[in-house]
Amino acid sequence: MALWTLHNGGVLEPGAVVAPHERLGWGKTIGLGAQHVVAMFGATFVFPILMGLNPQLAVMMSGVATLLFLAIVRGRVPSYLGSSASFVGVATAIYAAGGTPAHVSGAMLWCGVALAVVGVVIHLAGATAIHRTLPPVVTGAVVMLIGFNLAPVVARTYWPQDQWVALLVMLVVVLLNVGVRGFLSRVAIFLALVIGYAVSWVLDLVAGPITSFQPGAVSAQNPTGVVKHLRLDWSAVSAAPWFGFPPATSGTTVGWHLPQFSLAYALLALPVVIALIAENTGHVKAVAEMTGTPLDKDMGKAIMADGLGSVLATGVGAGPTTTYAENIGVMAATRVYSTAAYVVAALVAILFGFSPKFGAIISATPGGVLGGICVVLYGMIGLLGAKIWKENGVDFGNPVNLVPVAAGIIIGIGDTSLRFTDDFTLGGIALGTIVTVGLYHLAHAVAPRHLRDTAGGSNIVLDAPGMYVDEDYRELAGDERDRR
Repeated sequence: MALWTLHNGGVLEPGAVVAPHERLGWGKTIGLGAQHVVAMFGATFVFPILMGLNPQLAVMMSGVATLLFLAIVRGRVPSYLGSSASFVGVATAIYAAGGTPAHVSGAMLWCGVALAVVGVVIHLAGATAIHRTLPPVVTGAVVMLIGFNLAPVVARTYWPQDQWVALLVMLVVVLLNVGVRGFLSRVAIFLALVIGYAVSWVLDLVAGPITSFQPGAVSAQNPTGVVKHLRLDWSAVSAAPWFGFPPATSGTTVGWHLPQFSLAYALLALPVVIALIAENTGHVKAVAEMTGTPLDKDMGKAIMADGLGSVLATGVGAGPTTTYAENIGVMAATRVYSTAAYVVAALVAILFGFSPKFGAIISATPGGVLGGICVVLYGMIGLLGAKIWKENGVDFGNPVNLVPVAAGIIIGIGDTSLRFTDDFTLGGIALGTIVTVGLYHLAHAVAPRHLRDTAGGSNIVLDAPGMYVDEDYRELAGDERDRR
């Protein structure tokens, strides 16, 4: 029996949705898998560097963890598991306390164990517990936080590196998504990256280096980080070998290694599990909304699978994993939810782990190009939260819904933090989610009965993939069929 059913004989009709159990032809599937690699690669490569871990190993293990995830959820939840940003602060705190990369891996491994246990509890408790804790008004807010919380990454890191190339790439993404029909519109993000990559190279040849912000140039002597630099720097590409396994940790070289456990460091890291639960819950809800498939029964398995993926990755010295919002954005843009594309992406990531050269090529993608792509992707993720509210009839005229969500969203988008100790600060998505969930249930408990009864909206009940396709798009698709 085939793992995936061939969608419509391999033909992708206008407005069609490719379900998780379907696939296109392998050529197109590989192209879509390439888009997922592009979407995840930057963060999966950068976050381990910020955590003092080996990025080549992290990319390899992200592919292994993704295959494990897809096997556990039986292909029902299309997601990619990449390096988690939630642990960057934890790693910094562990190093400041005298820890080593092995201590960082050990502390993060316990977080993976805790996340897996939470997943088992959710699986056994059933979807009712999820609906009671996370009604549509809350899940919509969490999904919105996940997307819009990423906005500062674009505004402060990517866009300032080359604002005009970023603007051009953003326009290319929009025009290819909306103005082009067929498969080309489905790989708009990958094509925009290739075009932006080529334009940056041409501009370097014609106009020379650019003077702009570079993240790695920030220092005490240059706090603004503004330097003169090439848009496309291939120095690391030329120096990287074609083939090679990630090295073992030795001296100042950090590579694969066994974790070292410390109760103090574990207690420092465990609160981050709150953020991972919020991320995973929001991502599964977003995938359910996009695919038109109820996935509450798979929520526990997905969280457990992410935890086990993190245990596997940290067990050899890579960073922990989490489901990636970036790849959810790719699915939102393409309407192709085939897990076959994720298998391709995972296998490519594993191959990248054996090739420092290819990893260097992808990581050389100019920041301006990433800025133009991410400004669209992150916004689409955030707006999925508003779509959940709309489809479930959430009434924001009711203060039980309005007030808690208003506070939580501003905290999450503004990346507001709450400092408990010198070693533990809660902020961003985690704090915004806690405020949203906590204040919602507090408001629900103290509100008059007539406000409580009308606050919940309907639970998310979806019947079929594509049921929420925009009506204008349906008409366009119908016109196209008539012309044929």
